[in-house]
Amino acid sequence: MSSSGGALFCPLEFRYGRPELRALFSRERRLERALRVEAALARSVAEVGLIPEEAAAGIEAAATSGAVRIERVDALEAELRHDVMAIALALGEAAGPAGAWVHFGATSADITDTALGLEHREAAGALREDLTELVRALAEVAQRHRASAEVGRTHGQYAVPTSFGYKVVGFAAEFLRHRQRLDQLLPRLAVGKMAGAVGTGGSFGPHAAEVERRVMAQLGLRADEAPSQVIGRDRIAEFTNLLALVAGTSERLATEFRNLQRSEIAELQEPFDEARQVGSSTMAQKRNPMVSENVTSLARLVRAFALPPLENMVLWHERDLANSANERVVIPHSVLLTDDILRKLTTVVRGLEVRTGRMEEILESTGGSTMTESLMLGLTAKRVPRAEAHELLRALTRRGDAGGSLLERARRDPKVRAHLTEAEITALLDPAAYVRAAAAKTDRVLAWVHEELAS
Repeated sequence: MSSSGGALFCPLEFRYGRPELRALFSRERRLERALRVEAALARSVAEVGLIPEEAAAGIEAAATSGAVRIERVDALEAELRHDVMAIALALGEAAGPAGAWVHFGATSADITDTALGLEHREAAGALREDLTELVRALAEVAQRHRASAEVGRTHGQYAVPTSFGYKVVGFAAEFLRHRQRLDQLLPRLAVGKMAGAVGTGGSFGPHAAEVERRVMAQLGLRADEAPSQVIGRDRIAEFTNLLALVAGTSERLATEFRNLQRSEIAELQEPFDEARQVGSSTMAQKRNPMVSENVTSLARLVRAFALPPLENMVLWHERDLANSANERVVIPHSVLLTDDILRKLTTVVRGLEVRTGRMEEILESTGGSTMTESLMLGLTAKRVPRAEAHELLRALTRRGDAGGSLLERARRDPKVRAHLTEAEITALLDPAAYVRAAAAKTDRVLAWVHEELAS
């Protein structure tokens, strides 16, 4: 990820992503995983009698000793123009006489794709932790604000009352579904192959199935059921498209925070260090939702990265290299950015300032107009045809020159009063019932969330 001379140019190196996860995709860690696969191969073919036991021991010792250096691999690759052959030769040099048996029966993709399966397993584990922490943070906010009244909005317009807790628990449920998807995907993602040039295992003769089984057992992976020279790229496409789904939900949550922080709404404020943080170089009053905007920007990039793996599913015959170069970019970038997004959102959620007073103020300012559904259903219960009741309420809410709140208009309207008493009108236009329903629904969803988090 560095340019020549060591200069940093990729923002993932200095701006986005945490060091612990960046290390997962470092060249050193990728070499280490490839060497693990080579060692598992040597041990397995020795166990079935294809190479000497002492050769396997020598290869394993060289693979785990640190003797294979990235600098030597680079030098060999510069000469050979083949990355896996460079690793095999460097390992062979380090293994001494045992080196003659390195890479026995394998093709390059046996090593790279199996090492990729190890990488995927680690990456999925980190992302699962991220999703879990974000869901927990959202669940805490939902519990705290289960009955915090807020006007609901559809099409950017006032709808009916809800609670802020119910709004938040919906996001918790969606992120939890992504965690479920990740769990369901992992057995298809953490796979490898040790099946030779076109996937038949012909190079291992009658021991093919046993060699592959032993290699995968040592590494804790499953074998691709029917690989060609490579594992099926549908697996990677599914993974990056899952990350795109996570990015979609993340941007939806960030957009909600951004909209509710608008000056004219001001129901939320994402964490802001009043002592030091600057919102604008010009306008000192600004408290911009910068983290939520950053999440929005990165989420769009993660979704864009989902396309190349779909294209990579189409390879010529048993394989070509059309997938290889872009996977080196797409996979680490997608994982690192998704991890970055989820951790930033967790920080925002945990430090979120929820202005319940402002929520109540906005709800009260509607003058009962958000409760037209309730009044319509109340009239319907009095045997007024629903369509007629709807039209009556539509007329009441569009008469801007009539003055007063909907409650006052409804009390004055003879058609409404013909069916409902003043007390009934007041009760029907009270948002408390809808907020109680939102709180009860929040409790039900939270029970499911906590049950799933415990699993």
